[in-house]
Order: sequence, then structure tokens, then C-alpha cells
Amino acid sequence: MSDTPHTLPYAGIRVVEFTHMVMGPTCGMLLADLGAEVIKIEPVGHGREGDATRKLIGSGAGFFPMFNRNKKSVALDLLTPEGKEAALKLIATADVVSENFKPGTMQKLGLDHASLKTLNPRLIYVSHKGFLPGPYEHRTALDEVVQMMGGLAYMTGRPGDPLRAGTSVNDIMGGMFGAIGAMAALAQREKTGLGQEVQSALFENNVFLVAQHMMQFAVTGKAAAPMPARISAWAVYDVFQVKDGEQIFLAVVSDTAWKTFCEAFGFADLLADERLRSNNDRVRAREWMLPALRQRLAQHSAAELAAVFEANALPFAPITQPQDLFDDPHLNATGGLAPIALPDGRPAKAVLLPLTLDGERPPVRLSPPKLGEHNVEVLTALGYSPAQARALGLPD
Repeated sequence: MSDTPHTLPYAGIRVVEFTHMVMGPTCGMLLADLGAEVIKIEPVGHGREGDATRKLIGSGAGFFPMFNRNKKSVALDLLTPEGKEAALKLIATADVVSENFKPGTMQKLGLDHASLKTLNPRLIYVSHKGFLPGPYEHRTALDEVVQMMGGLAYMTGRPGDPLRAGTSVNDIMGGMFGAIGAMAALAQREKTGLGQEVQSALFENNVFLVAQHMMQFAVTGKAAAPMPARISAWAVYDVFQVKDGEQIFLAVVSDTAWKTFCEAFGFADLLADERLRSNNDRVRAREWMLPALRQRLAQHSAAELAAVFEANALPFAPITQPQDLFDDPHLNATGGLAPIALPDGRPAKAVLLPLTLDGERPPVRLSPPKLGEHNVEVLTALGYSPAQARALGLPD
């Protein structure tokens, strides 16, 4: 773990988050990675034992360790007067509050924006929801729900077979936009002295993702075809099955690249073929050209093709499974992975933010916290005794 660098841009900013699942925690993780002190309020009592994602299995098993690093955990029963009072005392010291519960939940707790801005006029309140206010706002949304209704699943799957994207794209990006909104509000607070409410939503995020296809229709008058059925803008831009059943993605996207490709593999006949003179000619010839290329390239291994493409600065990619990335030489050489301890104590590697600040990736300062790990540290600073702080984190 790295000591807290005072050079990180949001050092000194305190964020209190009431979040679970992916969207809200992503917002907090981004702010935490950039230096903010993020305090995660986790529910206890009434059968609750912290963020429910701590116990998810299957495709949810990575949620908590991925999106809750660099945070402190304070366990409180918000349904008791004592728990709510502790939360309000903490919020009074905060710059940002972030939440992603169903509409009305925070209002019932008296922790909505309207209630809290009177307590702390400088407070920035970030609300992550399924939909921005409007006809759909009462609906319960999930990433997959908005992918289906927002055109992304249609564009990802083959015709007649809508398919969700292979990661929580709207949850993650929705949290990113929540963080961007918080950053903008912090900048504006420097001018006005006042906080404001920021809203981010899954559905609107998804529509932003497919907006390029909407604009394609606006420009051409023709509906965008699902990506697997699209007419590619480039002639060679596909996955090839090669020697020993391996697969590799290869791309040749310009006339200059086509010349380089043909010369590298000795395809003089293709280079001289008038039917393949320009990229658009090759796109129109894909029906017969691609089978011919597949046959020629199938005699090579994926490693051989990768070596030729890399030597000639042509785009290529191995077909990689997520777990293989832990051993990726580039990620390991550039510090894109950092050691953490999982909540059960086992070591793991965390994927850092995909950016650098002055040449450095924002580091892991804290591993994903144990439930209530920071009750004493955080609450004693508010005037509670260590015994009181520990008691507030215990289920009834």
C-alpha cells in the first residue's frame, strides 16, 4: 500500500457514501483513487451485515473488492436515532455525499439532498439512479434492463439475439459521470461557496453510449445494423481462426496498410488485383476476399501472425480471457496492477485507473475495508468514545 500522497488532486476532500452494488461505489472509488477520503457507510442491524455485495458469488464476486478500495468503512444502523445522529455528524464534516438507492429511500431516512443542504450548504450531493427525473423514474433499473431498452443489447448481439455487453458498462460509466459531476460541482463551489445536487442515471448513460448509432441514422436515414452484422468501414477487420484452432483479431484499415500487409506476407497477387485497389473496393469484395485470406492465414500460428503484424505496425490482438490479464507483461511492467488484500486477507492484484497524473498511476492506499473497520478512527474524531464507536457498528 502507498502512503497518502498529498499531491493527489482531491486530497483533503471528504466523501461520505451510502452506496452498494457497482454504480455508486464506482463514483466513490474514482474520487478515492484521486485522493479523497471516502467513508463508506454500511448498514448493520435488522438482519443486515454491511454492503450486500460483500457476500455475492458468481458474476458479482468481484464487485466489492474492485469498487471499494481506498475507502474507509463505518458501520451504522441508520434506522436507530443513534445511528442516524452519527451519520448526520459525519455528513456535517463532508464535502460530498454520494448515494445510489431507490428513489425515496434517502428521503425516508432524512438523508436526501433537500434535508442535508440545510445542514451543510456547501455539500455536494451525488445521486445515482436508474433514470433521471421523468416518466421512467419510478422504475427499478439494472444494467441489463437499460441495455435492453436503450439499444445497446440490440447493437451488441446478432440480429434477433439481443445480448448484454460483457461487463457492467452502464453501472461503471454511470458512476464515472457521477464523479465527473462531483468534480464539476467542487470547481463551481470554489466560485460560489455553495454545493449542489448532481444526478447520474443508468438509462441516460446507455443512451449516451448508443448516441453514435442514433446520429448514424440521423445522417444516413438508415438504421444501424447490430455490430456482428454491420457493413464494416474496413475490409480486413475481423477475428481469424488460424493454426491449431487459435484465434486472433487482425485489422488492415488503410490503403497504405494493405500494401504493407500484402508485402509482409508475400501476397503480390492480391496487391496487384484491380478489384482490391482501394479500401472501399476491398469492402465490396469481402464476400470472396475474406475466405481467401482466411485460407492463406490459417497455415500460420497466432504467434507468427502477431509477430509480423507488430513488426509492421499493423493492428492485431490476441483473444484474451479476463483472468489472463493478471499476467499481461504490459500491465505488470507499467504498474497497471497493484497489490491489495481482499477482505478475507488473501492477496490479489487490483486494476488501477486507466490514467496517469504526472506520469504516475493513482495508487492503492487502502485495501477494500472490513465491515466497520474504521468506526473507531472516524467516529472518535467526531467526539465518540472508542467504546461508543464500536457499539454503533454492532448489529442489534
